Amino acid sequence: MNRYVMRFEEIDKSHLPLVGGKGANLGEMTRAGFPVPPGFCVTTSAYVAFTAASSEMDYFYGRLADVDADDLGAIRDLGKQIREHLQSVPIPDGIQEEIRHAWMRSGEHRAFAVRSSATAEDLPTASFAGQQETFLNVKGWDPLLRAIRDCWASLFTDRAIVYRIKNGFGHRSVYLSVVVQEMVFPEVSGIMFTADPISGHRKTISIDAGYGLGEALVSGLVSADLYQVRPGAIVKKQVSRKKIAIYALPEGGTVTRDLPEELQEKQALTDSQIIELARLGRRIETYYGSEQDIEWCLADGKFYVVQSRPITSLYPVPPIEDDSLHVLFSFGHQQMMTDAMPPLALSVLRTMFPFGKPSVRSESTIAHVAGGRLYIDLTYLLRIKPARTVVTRALSGMDEMIASGVAEVLKRGEILDPAKTGPAVKKRMIRFARPIIGKVLRNLLFADTSRKIESVNAFMNNYVADSAAYLAGASGASRIRRIQENAGTLILTLMRNVLPSPLTGIAAFQIIRLLTEKWLGNSEGIHLLNKSLPGNVTSEMGLMIGDLADIARKHAEVLKHLETGYDGTFRQRMKRTEGGTLFLNAWDEFMRLFGMRCPGEIDITRPRWREDPSTLIPSLLSHIRSVPNGEHRIKFAQGLKEAEEAAENIVARLKATRFGAVKAKWVARLIRVYRDVMGIRELPKYIMVRHLALYREAILEEGRALADRGILRHPDDIYYLSLEEIASLLEGSHSFNAAGLIERRKKEHERNRKLTPPRLMTSEGEIITGKRKHTGAPEGAFIGTPVSAGVAEGVARIVLRPEEADLQPGEILVAPFTDPGWTPLFHSAKGLVMEVGGMMTHGAVVAREYGIPAVVGIDNATQIIKNGDRIRIDGTQGFVLRVNGGSRE
Repeated sequence: MNRYVMRFEEIDKSHLPLVGGKGANLGEMTRAGFPVPPGFCVTTSAYVAFTAASSEMDYFYGRLADVDADDLGAIRDLGKQIREHLQSVPIPDGIQEEIRHAWMRSGEHRAFAVRSSATAEDLPTASFAGQQETFLNVKGWDPLLRAIRDCWASLFTDRAIVYRIKNGFGHRSVYLSVVVQEMVFPEVSGIMFTADPISGHRKTISIDAGYGLGEALVSGLVSADLYQVRPGAIVKKQVSRKKIAIYALPEGGTVTRDLPEELQEKQALTDSQIIELARLGRRIETYYGSEQDIEWCLADGKFYVVQSRPITSLYPVPPIEDDSLHVLFSFGHQQMMTDAMPPLALSVLRTMFPFGKPSVRSESTIAHVAGGRLYIDLTYLLRIKPARTVVTRALSGMDEMIASGVAEVLKRGEILDPAKTGPAVKKRMIRFARPIIGKVLRNLLFADTSRKIESVNAFMNNYVADSAAYLAGASGASRIRRIQENAGTLILTLMRNVLPSPLTGIAAFQIIRLLTEKWLGNSEGIHLLNKSLPGNVTSEMGLMIGDLADIARKHAEVLKHLETGYDGTFRQRMKRTEGGTLFLNAWDEFMRLFGMRCPGEIDITRPRWREDPSTLIPSLLSHIRSVPNGEHRIKFAQGLKEAEEAAENIVARLKATRFGAVKAKWVARLIRVYRDVMGIRELPKYIMVRHLALYREAILEEGRALADRGILRHPDDIYYLSLEEIASLLEGSHSFNAAGLIERRKKEHERNRKLTPPRLMTSEGEIITGKRKHTGAPEGAFIGTPVSAGVAEGVARIVLRPEEADLQPGEILVAPFTDPGWTPLFHSAKGLVMEVGGMMTHGAVVAREYGIPAVVGIDNATQIIKNGDRIRIDGTQGFVLRVNGGSRE
């Protein structure tokens, strides 16, 4: 028999399908002994029976299934129709009888708060807060029934319908229970978060408090007092002017009243009450095992809890073993790819990360996973003074806001306990850094760097070939173990053999800047030294894209096949077309050299260009539309000439100074060294991506084998396992349910994709945003970091995925980030705006080489700038400005 009513004492979390998230939480807290006003729930069985009494709900559900979340007009009309219909449906007698019995048992003379409780609300992943209705101070039988019916109908408010659509909840699968709870008539009430909802700090309890019922705070009618508490102490008190409060009326209902003058600026809670309430919040958080959003009230000197739900807006905190404060930065921001990654991608990157590893095969203990992203623990380095200087300077080239945030944390002094970093760590760091520094100094001072590009390329090709042979010599678990070993040594190998060259270039450029400013009074023209650097593998990739475009535009049929798209007949169609064989030969050569690349290439689960060439074609077509024939080669040659002329000019100016011959000779060497080695900057990433392609091919082969044996449902399911888990599956030594684990991780990955990762956070969950340097930007400009000098004006083109790009001539590319997989678009762009990045990240380096203005680090640029906006980008001062405030679309 279906139960239509359950008292709080009978309810726990297992009853969520019957009483919804709110009802289950109130039952849990009642049974746990927390101070919850008594009450009962009208169950979802009652809601189902009530809607079953309607002959029209199937029709309405069908219409809801077809409505779009952005069609607010249709949602408004349909929601109103459903609510009006439900308010006309009679409540079945059996339901009324159970409600009346519970009401009379609670005390028919009492006043009640009547609240909606949906089966999909107050969950760890979706709060549904504020989606349905609440009715306060309900007295009498008829008002109670009316309030219950109105709660049921509120499942179809406009905001509730939109929320379900956007969060993937089916309208038929969400049921509504109604909470009927004895009213408490508070002097003070409010909301308490057991973690700071703004900064994310997990040890900060944040309390909003105001007089009367809490609805004044929730509805935004009054500014609440804000109190913040950290263990044992109040750390912040912000007392607001509280002009009004909502109070219950004796006859039922509520009234809004002006507060007496003496109460308006009085602290709503005493200090001792604040501490007492914070302790209650921590107890509730401990009980649930997660941070909570708690509605509370104070009546007759006693605190009551009227609701507690998980805080779903907090970014996850990675698990840290010790209790000391740690500082973690986003690896994705450094790599210009901030999307969430599946477990396999994270496992491979953690295995590749060379520090904090008990063994070569293991995953790094200082590379943490949070929200499907990788975060690197900087704490140990920041505790060592020499390393601190190097790290902060490196971060400033990576992302201005990350560097500023680290500086902010360092000022607090909380992590600077050198005793927590043992001497062994310092010795390892010195042992690791000494030979790299030695190579950099030799390159700067006396080494012949003219053949450095050839020697590094030779090393790269031999290294990749050796790795391929090593992986090809095994299969099954043995091959996965070899991937772990190979990945575990990859970054260290690159650091020792390749990294000294770009580090030399960075050092040379900084010395050139310092010396020209000292000896010439300015560093005018040195940015031109970045243009057309030899040996830059990413620039070479962009030039080959231009060559492909030139071939295609000369042959109309080739261009037509490209516009048709890449499919199983693409090659056959091309071979039958004039110019097609020529194009295919160039295409195949491009794929041989760069087919292992793709947008988001640090994620091993992303299909490579050679697997899915269709993702490259939009960039190729954009180039054909927006760049004249041969212009990419002309610009590269022009850039080379400008760099040579800039070098000659700097040297000539130095010769004209006192002791000019010596100065000129020294700077000329530095310029020559810089041009010899700086193009190698992109090579470590290229080598890494070539290895990722080897690992991907081998892992997918093992995935197919596991699928053939029925262990995996699909080969791609292997993306949701770590390398160690894959090896144990292949060995048959696993002790986990692979199918269940994969299914849970797929759902978690979908949730992670919706999160916005912070650049920098602490182990306490605090998001550190940093501050930008003051610029002379005009009013209304969007402020970022200038990374490629120049000013450009044009139409903004928002591109979230390069394979969907539709860049037109003269447009400015606005993107969340760009890694080398985006490079094919750069020739087509008049300027570049990105949400993340810094002076030394990929997009900035390529923009400088191509000579297009670029500004990075503008948060939410792809949202605040709209397609078709005419914008001016100033890559010298670091801002973007809407021109004439208009949009053409």
